[in-house]
Amino acid sequence: MLATKHQNIIDQAVRATHERTFYAQYPEHPKAYGDDAHAKGIQSYQQLLGKPFKQLLQTNETGWSGEEVSPYTREVLGITYPTFAADDLIRKAAIAGKGWKQLPVAERAGALTETLERIKDYFFDIANATMHTTGQSFMMSFQASGPHANDRALEAIATGYHELLRYPPQVSWEKPMGKASVKLVKTFRAIPKGIGVVVGCSTFPVWNTLPGVYADLITGNPVIVKPHPRAVLPIAIVVGVIQQTLKELGFDPNICQLAADSSNNLITKQLCENPAVKLIDYTGGSSFGAYIESLPGKSVFTEKAGVNSVILDSVKEFEPVIQNLAFSVSLYSGQMCTAPQNFFVPEQGIETANGHLSFNEVVQQFKEAVAGLTQHPKMGAGTLGAIQNDETLERAREARQLGGKVILEGTPVENEEFANARVFGPTIIEVSSVDNKIFEKELFGPVVLIIKTKDTDHSLQLAKQMALNFGAITCGAYTTDQEVKEKILEEMNSVFTPVSFNLTGPIWVNQHAAFSDFHVTGGNPAGNASFTNQEFIIKRFVWVGNRELAE
Repeated sequence: MLATKHQNIIDQAVRATHERTFYAQYPEHPKAYGDDAHAKGIQSYQQLLGKPFKQLLQTNETGWSGEEVSPYTREVLGITYPTFAADDLIRKAAIAGKGWKQLPVAERAGALTETLERIKDYFFDIANATMHTTGQSFMMSFQASGPHANDRALEAIATGYHELLRYPPQVSWEKPMGKASVKLVKTFRAIPKGIGVVVGCSTFPVWNTLPGVYADLITGNPVIVKPHPRAVLPIAIVVGVIQQTLKELGFDPNICQLAADSSNNLITKQLCENPAVKLIDYTGGSSFGAYIESLPGKSVFTEKAGVNSVILDSVKEFEPVIQNLAFSVSLYSGQMCTAPQNFFVPEQGIETANGHLSFNEVVQQFKEAVAGLTQHPKMGAGTLGAIQNDETLERAREARQLGGKVILEGTPVENEEFANARVFGPTIIEVSSVDNKIFEKELFGPVVLIIKTKDTDHSLQLAKQMALNFGAITCGAYTTDQEVKEKILEEMNSVFTPVSFNLTGPIWVNQHAAFSDFHVTGGNPAGNASFTNQEFIIKRFVWVGNRELAE
């Protein structure tokens, strides 16, 4: 039985969610998967180009659609995906869900863990697909869409497994009433809410999608995956593996379906507004996220836009700090929901162990660090990756028109491996604290703002206000003063924003680790859900208690 086969993995994952220490079921280094895996992955990816995608076990397609373009080659991938009528997807999900919800949770957990073990064999295929749809570097593509996504999926399985076993399935209940007593047999059942829809994004099509997919599935709900039209292939490979594994195990593959569409014929609203759809996971812009959250009768889990801040107060050594921050803003060209955007620096500068640094010195050294990294012939292009779409590139090109003082002009960066790659270095702009119209919105992509404030209290006030009004997923802070640290912690946590203090070296504010870090708190406008707390799971089913008079 699969429940027995994978019980050790499941038990370790459950323990990891409680202990919050480092745990990774799937190693993040490519070498852990064999010396020839990388070459085979490239070959497998290339064999998919220019053809209909045939790895899904879905039928009755209404047509074929595909519009993906590689940010590296700027060439059309030429892959087409079957499209389906929304009502047909809903109907098949409802049928498939009937048997799936009857399974004991241990059986579901075992089957789902088996799908992850099969997906592992496709990590390199998925990595190349991610690279050439999102613009992530190969290493980020491999880690984010492979091991890290699988770990987040396992985290959802483990959390669901624990929550679904929280109460006994049956108890004998007796209430003493003097000489007699009342005896009842009580049963407790976790009833799935219904069909789930997971709406993916174009920058992290697997990492942001799998938590919702597996949270739906472990709680007994069938799921429909609606990818972004410009980033279908990575998650299509994953769904294909899930379907093939489920069928091999004797389950209906329509428990998990792919709903590909096109930019001129989107079916997201048709799916989400269908009365049979009870669960919606969404990653993307705030305006459409607000629409998703407004739909009546749905349990909704969103990750939307936020404005992430860094508060600079004082440091021990400035060089490792500024190198860390330069990497944070350059990584994947700022196309991460966790990337820092607003850097609050007091007008009098900051203190270091080696003396005082003026505001202008802080700005100049930040500029030099970013320029040195992004223009480095070996590190620059690999760190920046490529811009996913022309809209983000245009935003980066026009950043100098936002206002303020341009400290570093964003310019194209050459990628020696891909001559046509859409690579653009960060623009750094200095603004005043009164220029809130500039810094109070998310500028997705390689745009960084340095905001001159009166002092650290003023910096904290502005960062808190940004999080409260516009949302924040991360906040970085640098201080050597314990009282200042406690104040930043208290104020930012009060608007449900986590703080990373004094990070240097190979750990960045952008990174969130499965089984330990909660990704998004769900408490401010950046999103209403969190990977992976209890609420992310328990809102997908309902406990129902039944009673029968004992004989």
